[in-house]
Amino acid sequence: MAEAHQAVAFQFTVTPEGLDFHLSREAVRQLYLAAVHSWKKRLVRAKNIFLTGVYPASPSSWMVVVMATAGSCYCQVDPSLGLIARIQHWLPHSEALTPQAQTVVSTVLFSTGAWLAAVLLFRRALRLLLSYHGWMFEPHGHMSRSTRLWIALMKIMSIRKPLLYSFQSSLPKLPVPPYAEMAALAKEFQEKTAPRLQRYLRLKSWWTTNYVSDWWEEYIYLRGRSPLMVNSNYYAMDFLYVTPSPIQAARAANVVHALILYRRRLDRGEIPPMMALGVVPMCSYQSERMFNTTRIPGKETDTLLHLADSKHLAVYHKGRYYKVWLYYGGQLLPPADLEMQFQRILDDPSPPQPGEERLAALTAGERVPWAEARARFFSRGPNKVALDAIERAAFFLTLDEDEHGQEPARPGCMDAYAKSLLHGRCYDRWFDKSFTLVVYKNGKVGANAEHSWADAPIVGHLWEVPGRGGTPGMGTPPFMLATDKFQLGYTEGGHCKGEPRRQLSPPQRLQWDIPPEGVAAIEASLRVARALAEDVDFCCFAFSTFGKGLIKRCRTSPDAFIQIALQLAHFRDKGCFCLTYEASMTRLFREGRTETVRSCTSESTAFVRSMADPRGSRSERQRLFKAAAEKHQQLYRLAMTGAGIDRHLFCLYLMSRYLGMQSPFLAKVSGTGTRGGHGTGGEQHTGHGTGTLRDKGHGTGTQGGSVGAAHEGGTEGHAGTRGEHGGTRGGTGGHSVVRGGTATQALVLAEPWRLSTSQTPQQQLKMFDLNKFPDHVSSGGGFGPVADDGYGVSYIIAGENLITFHVSSKFSSPETDSQRFGRNIRQAMLDIAGLFDKPPPEAGK
Repeated sequence: MAEAHQAVAFQFTVTPEGLDFHLSREAVRQLYLAAVHSWKKRLVRAKNIFLTGVYPASPSSWMVVVMATAGSCYCQVDPSLGLIARIQHWLPHSEALTPQAQTVVSTVLFSTGAWLAAVLLFRRALRLLLSYHGWMFEPHGHMSRSTRLWIALMKIMSIRKPLLYSFQSSLPKLPVPPYAEMAALAKEFQEKTAPRLQRYLRLKSWWTTNYVSDWWEEYIYLRGRSPLMVNSNYYAMDFLYVTPSPIQAARAANVVHALILYRRRLDRGEIPPMMALGVVPMCSYQSERMFNTTRIPGKETDTLLHLADSKHLAVYHKGRYYKVWLYYGGQLLPPADLEMQFQRILDDPSPPQPGEERLAALTAGERVPWAEARARFFSRGPNKVALDAIERAAFFLTLDEDEHGQEPARPGCMDAYAKSLLHGRCYDRWFDKSFTLVVYKNGKVGANAEHSWADAPIVGHLWEVPGRGGTPGMGTPPFMLATDKFQLGYTEGGHCKGEPRRQLSPPQRLQWDIPPEGVAAIEASLRVARALAEDVDFCCFAFSTFGKGLIKRCRTSPDAFIQIALQLAHFRDKGCFCLTYEASMTRLFREGRTETVRSCTSESTAFVRSMADPRGSRSERQRLFKAAAEKHQQLYRLAMTGAGIDRHLFCLYLMSRYLGMQSPFLAKVSGTGTRGGHGTGGEQHTGHGTGTLRDKGHGTGTQGGSVGAAHEGGTEGHAGTRGEHGGTRGGTGGHSVVRGGTATQALVLAEPWRLSTSQTPQQQLKMFDLNKFPDHVSSGGGFGPVADDGYGVSYIIAGENLITFHVSSKFSSPETDSQRFGRNIRQAMLDIAGLFDKPPPEAGK
């Protein structure tokens, strides 16, 4: 393989005298180094798989057991109660295996068996401990004795430093909630249909790791036929105030190198798992497909292509595609070499080939035309080779021609930055890749991520800038932004450190032979994508009047404070309430993804009405606010601990379809047949669904709705193949709990979710002190609007005095205006804080 090397290891020429054989020593050396690197990687991975499999024990504990058993036997004490003698009796007798050797072997075998039994016992005990969720429901500042004892036991059980997947097999399974909780919604359903569906669902939960996740991925994401761009994919931004280097090639090189460093530790399982309270592990399953993954279009359903490894990068610049090798001689290219390679691409004057410039528009348009075009024009010849280079790349890099970022003197700069990351020109991001890294001309970076393979907290774990207040007791794996700035760094001139190797072969230009019919298919997808992108109305702004520091002094959860402010802002914006989606993570369970929190509760609406009533007293408003905040936190805790209803209803509905059962209740709450759509089979649902199930409109072109009058508590589903951008928020008792979700998946329900909200991950791990580097806060990320006449709101609580909001809607709706809603959010935040005499009086900050 001699990557990035033009030399050929073996060459021969047929001459009249015979074969003229040549051997390239340098090429053979590169092959040897690559093979050594590959075997080292396999050995490290095998070692970590073993260490993960025996956690919380370790090889040293095995040695302790063997030595203790041998010492006991030496002292004439048999700890095996005769088992060692029996094992010795069963061993074959031979001259090589003397009686002394037999004694040693039987002692080692018994010790190993006892050690493995202890490992299984400890892992079972760990699973039981992780099934306890009482800590989440305890009031702030108060911890019961049982929780204190539980924390002590957890610390003892996890005293050895865990690897990324050390806790995976010990995490509890997501429980199937009892259907009796829906009795108020549908008595007939409970008595006749639900018991049978529930039995089958419990059976599924026994033989699968998670009874929701496989169906969720297939029916909510992969079967969606609408464009991924805007509807499903989400984005992540760079530092808000700082640009480490203004040189595009240098910034791209450092960032790419940092990402591959992260991938290397991910492959080896060396990244510590995310922990709540410092002792409760989060499921790490979604991290497995972060790199080397592409969504492959199909006519009825897409599939995910995931490779164990990929040694190259696909790069796009000015309509041209390139293949850039990431390794040389089995070693990762240092940033200086990558900068040189990227600069070669930037300096390349060659024009795009016919159809090449706008090729990625196929990934931005609807899925069926892309699947047909892929099968017709890209299944053979040079087009297949070039497409394979993109789909099998570690990830996709766009060297953008524009400049974006925060510029106080330029109004709307952050709005343009958000739209650029969300959809770009509709043909300069490969929306099917697990993520596309975008590096702008002025050195700013961003990412556009596909949603089916994982939720946003996973990308946030890779991307974000952790700061003070992160999860305690964690190591410092190389996160991209922090590694780029604080570990790799730049020279005074802004270039990467080190000297490049000029002998490296230049990036390989991908070759295409796209016929006129293929170009026409590209242009058709581009028209669809442009219409969608041009309709997106964005308002991205930094709220710096106060942040979580002041909110906590109001003795409430920052997330609950913001969610109630959003309810107040929406009421002022539209004069009514609406179903509101906030996604909660379920990663306390194995292979858990998300559940829904219904933020528009009777308590929050009562508070909002009191704010609109001039007769309302301040003390009454404070009381209602506290009640609304506590209700919101309670709903969030229920969702996180598997007590939600929306994912349960989603699975009950699917089970009824598989069994051919008709349920008026499920038909009503799922909106079956209520809105026409062009499905590909089954019954018609909303938007461009597959005819089976779709999510709230993201990816279906329409919206989902509520589960009838379901528990305003419980949790809710979200719609569309939208992104569930999660975040880290102050959980119960002030503990940081990672959560996921940008509110976009669930049953297509009867009434749309016109307010879709989520908190972006922040400070998942500590890599530097944010108080010492206050300018190095993250801008967070966002997503497109969920409902045609609704808002999508993402927010990131960055540090003590900053909250960044990302608001999206559609220009085509006369009911929405992102700028107006942004102003209402600002004022709502100030008005609520004003109840506690906290913020400055100005409203314009």
